[in-house]
Amino acid sequence: MRTVRFATTSGVEIAGDAAGPETGPLVLFAHGGGQTRASWRKPFADIAARGYRAVSIDARGHGDSDWARDGDYALESLARDMRDVLRTLAAPAVVIGASLGGLTALYMAGEPDAPPLRGLALVDVTPRLNPEGVERITSFMRAYPHGFDSLEDVADAVARYNPHRPRPKDVSGLRRNLREVEGRLFWHWDPQFLSSSRTPNVMLLEQRLDDIARSLPIPTLLVRGRQSDLVREEEAAHFRALMPQAAFVDVHGAGHMVAGDDNDAFAAAVLAFLEGLPR
Repeated sequence: MRTVRFATTSGVEIAGDAAGPETGPLVLFAHGGGQTRASWRKPFADIAARGYRAVSIDARGHGDSDWARDGDYALESLARDMRDVLRTLAAPAVVIGASLGGLTALYMAGEPDAPPLRGLALVDVTPRLNPEGVERITSFMRAYPHGFDSLEDVADAVARYNPHRPRPKDVSGLRRNLREVEGRLFWHWDPQFLSSSRTPNVMLLEQRLDDIARSLPIPTLLVRGRQSDLVREEEAAHFRALMPQAAFVDVHGAGHMVAGDDNDAFAAAVLAFLEGLPR
């Protein structure tokens, strides 16, 4: 695995990791809002080991990517960054996008200048989202503006948010999603991501995303966590009516963080989808 960086037309530089044979079919991983590319660590390695060229990126304002100086985190801008990354990679890709990363890919796929895609895997996200689930996520992200004293405090906060997932005995892995400022730990994303007037507001783009999904010509997979409070059965049914040709996997026992809750089931669903695509 090696670290890579991508220039974009906006001037925001995007950080990422790349692994697997350079000539392998390209798979791009896009994380959810408030996460980093580290959230894909296990499936990223699994897919690279299967002969795919795996690239995982940090969205603007997240992880090691540049923060937007003007506070521009609109979905349109995130989509332009992804477009620029794919143009640099210069190969038709399958995009695996979780939550906001999936919506970014979907929005990008509907743009007139979208690069060619071989497929799209949406991980617990659809054009319509449960507003209560969205509020729960954003409330958690806003809940610790002054950061944390220790990794143990971070683990406690995550355990309260995800009570169905066992609290890890070794909390060192959480460090990948944090930055340290003057001895305190903060989530590894720009606070303007939620406080700016130009933050992603997917609820205002529902009709646009519906229209894109309805007309999307590429193979598509929806992987839903059955315990998700973001994509309930109602939202999943709405998506399947928009895209009856899309594959659908409902992961029992998983919530919104499907890959983290049950990586084996998630990896099996994604690998089956990838292997079914023409190379």
